[in-house]
Amino acid sequence: MTRSTTPIIQMAGIEKHFGSVIALAGVSVDIFPGECHCLLGDNGAGKSTFIKTMSGVHKPTHGQILFEGEPMHFNDPRDAIAAGIATVHQHLAMIPLMSVSRNFFMGNEPERKVGPFRFFDHERANRVTMEEMRKMGINLRSPDQAVGTLSGGERQTVAIARAVHFGAKVLILDEPTSALGVRQTANVLATIDKVRKQGIAVVFITHNVRHAMAVGDRFTVLNRGQTLGTAMRGEITPEALQDMMAGGQELVALEESLGGTI
Repeated sequence: MTRSTTPIIQMAGIEKHFGSVIALAGVSVDIFPGECHCLLGDNGAGKSTFIKTMSGVHKPTHGQILFEGEPMHFNDPRDAIAAGIATVHQHLAMIPLMSVSRNFFMGNEPERKVGPFRFFDHERANRVTMEEMRKMGINLRSPDQAVGTLSGGERQTVAIARAVHFGAKVLILDEPTSALGVRQTANVLATIDKVRKQGIAVVFITHNVRHAMAVGDRFTVLNRGQTLGTAMRGEITPEALQDMMAGGQELVALEESLGGTI
């Protein structure tokens, strides 16, 4: 699918202050439909604040965010979700003992009427859950199986498929592969590829360069609340990305000051 040339989200000079603490110090980034934009950074780089600012949890202290070309004024995350910005957090909001279909439709339960009464429409929920998971390459044994019986990668896929089904235009993934094994990671990366091919913008937050390089179209490095630049696929090597994340210039300066002992 050809990616759009018009950003769906534009963040320009975003600053976020918490009292005297500056969490974001002038972040500028564009997010395009149909691309996987990887945001890389080490612990403390400002990734969590970035996510919360983009998804409506925090209001920026300075700067402007445009969503679909219009200034973004979300009062809370529900406004962002309603507009089509969905966030899948590292710690998934799922109930392990509840069925996959129940988790899939949590907060958006389909109903059927019997006289004056309304009931959860199990048949529809089960059918849609199986269909949406199949689209993502996951064949469930049953939609009634407890979500806790799924692997970590499969649970991530449930959350992603749920966001896509309910109209996500921008999907923010917070470290979705950080606690997964090799095979589960490959499944999640394949799911990300399927999502972007549907024209959805994917913001993939990670500190793993190899995972980013596997699916990323563009790469932005965040360091101490600032963006160090954005590169297209093919314009930067994994080694250069890793060096930027680690504060390469600072390490070189420190090494020189210590006489090359690092």
